[in-house]
Amino acid sequence: MGAMKIKELKSDGLNHELEITIPANDIDKRVDVKLEEIGKTANMPGFRKGKVPAAMLKKRYGKAILGEILEAAVNETSQKALSDKKIKPAMQPKIEVKSKDFGEGNDLVYTVQVEAMPEFKIAELKNIKLTKQLAEPDAKEVDEALEKIAENNESTKPVEAKRGAKDGETLVMDFHGRTADDNVEHEGMHAHGHQLKLGSGTFIPGFEEQLIGKKAGEKVEVKVSFPENYGAEDLAGRDATFDVQIHEIREPAEAEINDDFAKQLGMDDVKALKEAVKEQLQKELDGHTRMVLKKELLDALDDANKFEVPPGMLEMENTNIFEQIKLDRQRRGEDEELTDKEKKEYERIGERRVRLGLILAEIGNSQGITVADPELHKAVISEAQKFPGQEKEVFDYYGKNPQALESLRAPLFEEKVVDYILELAEVKEKSVSQEELLKALDEDEDEQPKAKKKPAAKKDGEKKKPAAKKKAPAKKKS
Repeated sequence: MGAMKIKELKSDGLNHELEITIPANDIDKRVDVKLEEIGKTANMPGFRKGKVPAAMLKKRYGKAILGEILEAAVNETSQKALSDKKIKPAMQPKIEVKSKDFGEGNDLVYTVQVEAMPEFKIAELKNIKLTKQLAEPDAKEVDEALEKIAENNESTKPVEAKRGAKDGETLVMDFHGRTADDNVEHEGMHAHGHQLKLGSGTFIPGFEEQLIGKKAGEKVEVKVSFPENYGAEDLAGRDATFDVQIHEIREPAEAEINDDFAKQLGMDDVKALKEAVKEQLQKELDGHTRMVLKKELLDALDDANKFEVPPGMLEMENTNIFEQIKLDRQRRGEDEELTDKEKKEYERIGERRVRLGLILAEIGNSQGITVADPELHKAVISEAQKFPGQEKEVFDYYGKNPQALESLRAPLFEEKVVDYILELAEVKEKSVSQEELLKALDEDEDEQPKAKKKPAAKKDGEKKKPAAKKKAPAKKKS
């Protein structure tokens, strides 16, 4: 085949434009190869399969296959041209065909507009000096955390007086329900020893209100109607009757942080509970330490590696930032537009993000750092744990959405590259108070746009993650 011709029309910084000419004889040979392939299975009246003359094949299929020939020829030759010119595309090149009538003796001429990746050399990583701020929770912080746990795990005590139940109190009860029109008990319409807090709205409308004022030992017939939009279709909109046996009325009581309280939470004693709380607090502080250290590392990389970033990549990043900020403001009921000053600040942050992304990718790729499938699957498990009771739906979501699965790879890759750099950098440890560490963390967050930074942009058509939901026929649909 004839050699293609490459003409450089533009070379301005990272922007390049090439004109590529594919000789007519090259196109003709590509057509012949494709026709030969078609001829092996083509059926035409009067000819056996595979014996149709080339001229007839060309007359019948020639124009039809030119589109496929064009696509293959442009893909192949544009990649080779960029490789020959040592241009590494930062984004998808823009291709425009100039010759409208190619083939049959006419050359194929097209242009390639491309933004190149910048050439840069990573500054010596061993010269990076960092301070790792370490903090430990003190006894006061552990006690405060225990008090919050006690508040969130409301305790109750039996009501001694022989009186009716009040709103906000808890009933220990049995109940058996049946649909009124057929007297049939459905799945989930009965329970024994169930604890129901009156006024909580846990059960369907009208259920809890009929139990206010009732006493321990009473049997109560509760009549209700399931909502039209109830989760269980066989109960939606139907009337039902529940026979309720009240065993005990319990009123709110301040939880005592003792061995009994610890055992309610699955711990051996209060000492074990305190250790578990301290361990959790330490884990959170270690996470803050990592975030502050990583921010300091990224600052050092940004300062030591200055180069022009591809304008297209920068524009895309800024657009994502602006769109996220706009959505966040809309959720808060705000409609003001970004000021010019805000835009300039966010554009500075966008440029930093793009540059750091290129730096980390260069370091990771040069060192052969990759994210293996088992690591990706572990990340999916971590995501699933955020949706208790719906783990299967989360696994199905990632299993059916390869793009969503790949979006987990980017942050894993980034953390592995950061770990590699930290091994080379000079890192000194410094003990600080929790307040000092949180202050450093707040200062870091102040420099970020008030928008969530996503590891990878969500593609159009992706499904959202499953939302947590509950389903219990005798209870209110959440």
